[in-house]
Amino acid sequence: MTVILAEVLDTPLDLAAHEAAVADPRAGAVVSFQGVVRDHDGGRGVTLLEYEGHPSAAKVLQEVAEEIAADPAVYAVAVSHRVGTLQIGDVALVAAVSTAHRAAAFEACGRLVDEAKARLPIWKRQVFTDGQEEWVNCP
Repeated sequence: MTVILAEVLDTPLDLAAHEAAVADPRAGAVVSFQGVVRDHDGGRGVTLLEYEGHPSAAKVLQEVAEEIAADPAVYAVAVSHRVGTLQIGDVALVAAVSTAHRAAAFEACGRLVDEAKARLPIWKRQVFTDGQEEWVNCP
């Protein structure tokens, strides 16, 4: 049975906990990813990000995780996205996948991150060093 963990949280994300969640004695590979708040975007300095999620965000993230987990090569999937105010260096997205071999794990983790970013109804407000702000991925 494939283990699936998918959460939208307003507390700090823990990469080690995600890696532990996908541990499997059959797995020869665990690939993980952290999306970290950086201090720039598009040539502009960034001071903080604020993520706001639609009430359906957790359900959508669960669906994405289940789609990745449906791949027979995948043993386990764990993914979480943070909402709320994040400072530079904070982790906004964590993903981990386990498979028997590294190529499959890299591919599955990449798909997991890409699909989460494409489909998750979570919007980002960027605050720039000059005091201006903008919303990104906002309908």
